[in-house]
Parts: sequence; structure tokens; C-alpha cells
Amino acid sequence: MASPLVAVVGYPNVGKSTLVNRLSGTREAVVHEQPGVTRDRKEVETDWNGRRFRLVDTGGVDATDRDDLAREVQRKAREALGAAAAIVLCVDARAGVRPGDEELAAELRGASVPVVVAANKVDGASQIPEAAEFYRLGLGDPVPVSAVHGLGTGDLLDRVVAMLERADEGEEARTDGDVQLAVIGRPNVGKSSLVNAFLGEERVIVSPSAGTTRDSIDTRLEVDGRGVVLVDTAGLRRRGKVAGTVDWYAQLRSERAAERADVAIVVSDASEGLTSEDLRVAQLAMVKGCATVVALNKWDIAQADLDDVKARAEARLRLRPEVLTVSAKTGRGVRRLLARSLDLADRAAARVATSELNRFLADLQAARQPPAVHGRRLKLLYMTQYATRPARFAVQVSDRSRLTRDYGFFLENRLRERYGLQGVPLVIEYHGRDEARRRATAAADG
Repeated sequence: MASPLVAVVGYPNVGKSTLVNRLSGTREAVVHEQPGVTRDRKEVETDWNGRRFRLVDTGGVDATDRDDLAREVQRKAREALGAAAAIVLCVDARAGVRPGDEELAAELRGASVPVVVAANKVDGASQIPEAAEFYRLGLGDPVPVSAVHGLGTGDLLDRVVAMLERADEGEEARTDGDVQLAVIGRPNVGKSSLVNAFLGEERVIVSPSAGTTRDSIDTRLEVDGRGVVLVDTAGLRRRGKVAGTVDWYAQLRSERAAERADVAIVVSDASEGLTSEDLRVAQLAMVKGCATVVALNKWDIAQADLDDVKARAEARLRLRPEVLTVSAKTGRGVRRLLARSLDLADRAAARVATSELNRFLADLQAARQPPAVHGRRLKLLYMTQYATRPARFAVQVSDRSRLTRDYGFFLENRLRERYGLQGVPLVIEYHGRDEARRRATAAADG
């Protein structure tokens, strides 16, 4: 397993590269007086008190710099934030709190990973009080350090290791058997209200203002003796609308929540129907390998045609997820949605026996003959499932070149119908009989 990532971020020319060199005991990061010398993220493996981790030296983040190169540097710095297990915000204690520091701090206050402020350029004991000004950033006690002289860097490393250990404890607290449910959707469709309805209490901030939830918030509960982790995520917008804002970080956290979830509950506003943005969010869940169910929220006030919504979902979403109506406000349909989501997680984790899959192939070919090319008909010979999450199937055929896209979709849709795999990502691989023979011969010769 790779060592955890610790991202060092900050305004240009606050001494990030010098700090990384000091903390790692290397000269990997390029140091120069000119702002903006670090154009790309640089990783350095290091350890402190027996704990290994990677330090990431990022380019300076200056939201006022709008040229193309600066925007690319900022994008890569934010990518480092998204992958980090802990974050060090480096500031210049001699310069005091600057607008760029405040903007970065506002972004980082929404992070689901711990953050520590390193007040750099405190080059003597008499300057330590200058670090106190950075309390106002709202990120806890700043650590006064001097990257040049080494003052306070041991204290900073102690804080970093402590943050990583707390993160480890949080991961261990999650039971392996827990079902991870990510509640995702556009801003202001009622995700937090739905989570609160699941919990029966106001645990997640609810507001009529779009974008109240800035981060992915995990809450554990038990349903009929079964552990469930609910992840209430920030609203997903198009990437072009969030770059360079606080919402960018929330967007990335939401995508990561979908990536680690077993099931994504895609929440849409029933009063608006299933919009193109809702469909895009559902596609994101599919790409992340996440089983999906669509929840039409605010059904208590909606006039939408449920049959039309279901038809749109079936036509536009390859997973063909189930569409359920719910009202987080009144509680109608909430228990059913939770039960169906848990059932979907079970189906996504299940395996279909090989003998059953081969009966399925026989029935499929009896219902609709495979395509023929130049008078020679495709034969489906054998099928097996070899993995879950996502479910992966291998089908041996007589000649893969005769398989048409249309028949491939027919097989996939019938497979979903027969085994209740609506909303479950499927990977179906086709292997020609001659290809299999060639691989076997090559293996024997080798």
C-alpha cells in the first residue's frame, strides 16, 4: 500500500519548497526567490518517528492570477489536495494574513482531512508571536516554523504524524461489513434532508440555499442489525462551473465519495423531473463502478409523470437503475428507499453460478438467435462470472467478429432482468474460441 500523502499548499513564494526540503531532509524541491517557480507537484517520501508518508510540494495557489499556466498550476495543486490524507497550509508569518491565505483557508475548512497551518519564516524566538495572527484562519493552532533554520519543524512533523494517526483510526472505525451509501446529486435537491430522514434527526446542515454542504460527511447507523455508512455529499455541478471556487474542493470530495461507495442514491427534484444534470450525476456513479438507484425527492409537492421519468432513465442510463419516489420532508418512501438500496448493495456483491449462467445463455439464444455473417451464425458457448464490484462476466463465443453491438446490449439487458441487476455496473467480456485456443497454445509453448 502506498504511503499516505501530505499536501503542502499555500500562496506563491511563502516557502513551501524550502519547507518540504527541510521536513524531508532532501533538496528535491526547487527553491528560488521568484514567485511561482514550482509549476508542478513534486512528491518526496520521508518518515518521522517511524511513520512513513509522502510530502507533496505543490505550485503556489493565487486565485487572482488568471493566465493559462497559473490556472494549470492551481488545478494540479488542487488535485494534490483531493488525494491527500492531511494538508499543511504554509503561510508567511512576516507578511501576515493576506487575502490569498484567507481564500485558501476558506476552501480548506471544508476538507474532510485534517489541516495544520505552518507559519513559516519565523526565524527566531522573538518572532514566534507573529504566528498568532493566523488563528483567525479558523484552522486551529498555527505552528511557527523556520524552513531555513529548522525552528519548529519537529513540532510540525509531530502534528502531521498525529493527524495521520487520527485518519487511520477513523478508517479502522468503519467495519468491513458496513454498506457505504453515497447520497449524491445536483445542489439543493434535498440530499441532506434525505440523510436526516434516514437518521431521524437533524445531523447534517439543511438549508434552502444551494451549496450548504461543502464536504462529504460520513454518518454511521444500523438498519436491522446491519451497519450502514451514509455519505451526504456536496452538490455536483459541471466542472467548468466550479474551477477556482470553494465548490471545486467539494466537487472532488463528492466524486471520491461515489468512488468508495457500494451504492449511490442519485437524488433529483421531482418538481423538475429527471434533468440532464441528474443523468450526468448518475453516469458519474456508473463510471466510478457504483451501483445506482434514483430517488425522486419532494414527491409531496411534485406533479411529475413517474412513467415518463422511468422511461427517460431507462432510455438514457445504461445501468437501468430503479426509480423510486420519496419525500424527505414527510418521510414518505424513505424506509423503502433505504431497504432497496441495501438490497441493491447485496445484489452488486453477489455471484451468479456458472451453471445458471449457461442455462441463461441457452434460453437467450432460444429467445433470439445470435447474428449471422455470410451464412455463419454466432454461437454463445460458455459464460462465467469471475469478479464482483463491478460484476465481471466472461463469455466464450465461436467468433467474436460476428458479435454485433445490438446483440451485446440484448444480452446485457436480459442479464439484468433475469438476475435483478438493474442499477448494477456490469463488465461483459467476449472471447472467441480460436483466441482461447491460441492463448492456451502460447502458454504451453512458453
